[in-house]
Amino acid sequence: MGQPPPSAELASLLARAATGDAASFQVFYDRTSAKLFGIVLRILIERGEAEDVLQDIYVTIWRKAAEFDAARASPITWAATIARNRAIDRLRARAVRPSAPLEEADLVADPGPDAEALLAAAGDAALVQRALGTLDPRHAAAIRACYFEGLTYEALAAREALPVGTLKSWVRRGLMRMRTIVEGAA
Repeated sequence: MGQPPPSAELASLLARAATGDAASFQVFYDRTSAKLFGIVLRILIERGEAEDVLQDIYVTIWRKAAEFDAARASPITWAATIARNRAIDRLRARAVRPSAPLEEADLVADPGPDAEALLAAAGDAALVQRALGTLDPRHAAAIRACYFEGLTYEALAAREALPVGTLKSWVRRGLMRMRTIVEGAA
């Protein structure tokens, strides 16, 4: 195949194609079609299908030539990405999807929690919220930030302009009080 054409030349051809210059687009096609066809053929295997997809790819490149940004990718990388994505889309479209008769639907396992587990979890969440409601608002906010928002003690201490030790004490005392409330409700 030889060396790929210089990026600057391909970028210039794309820029002219974006203005409707069909001759520049033809040169771009001539310089890139072997590479793009190779990409598509490796993915799809079947030559005829790869040729059809290649045609779609160049229609897309023609329509989107004005969107090409040399600061983000080289022209061949941009075109190869379009080719790869289009070939994968074709692969997915032709994939045979397994199906079963509707009568067998009740035999399919549902990996999600059942209604009883969802109700129990909702009850647990309500109990935790009630326990949080009994705490000093600053302590409850610290627990929410650490356990529900995922903040570290250090990040929360910096956000609240508090010493880390003070924040840890608030969380520890708050959790101990919540534990007493939750155990009392059980």
